[in-house]
Amino acid sequence: MAKRIGSPADLAALRAKAKAEIDLRTGPKDLRITVHMGTCGIAAGARDVLTHLAAELSEASVENVTLGQSGCAGLCDQEPMLTLTDKTGKEFRYGKLTQGRIHEIVRDHILGGKPAAAYLIPS
Repeated sequence: MAKRIGSPADLAALRAKAKAEIDLRTGPKDLRITVHMGTCGIAAGARDVLTHLAAELSEASVENVTLGQSGCAGLCDQEPMLTLTDKTGKEFRYGKLTQGRIHEIVRDHILGGKPAAAYLIPS
């Protein structure tokens, strides 16, 4: 059941949240993050990964990232997973994601510029 909007302040908060999510999905930016949302990814928790990742990026005030989603990447045993593509086109795939791992990826790779090597999927 949909939550009712109870006041103008509730509406303003909802609009701000929607705008932040739209801003994350529009580009071009320095980095693109794609969360793989095939049936195997969804079953493994990809929806939660996408939601938590968006919250982490928003909380860290990250503005140079475009956040998107795709279908299966063919690595079902690594789900949930994401691909981070930098501005040179280099791809980094992270697998078996959890909230803690997402936090580390945002901290180390997105904010710190150094891949979180422990969670990278070998190419």
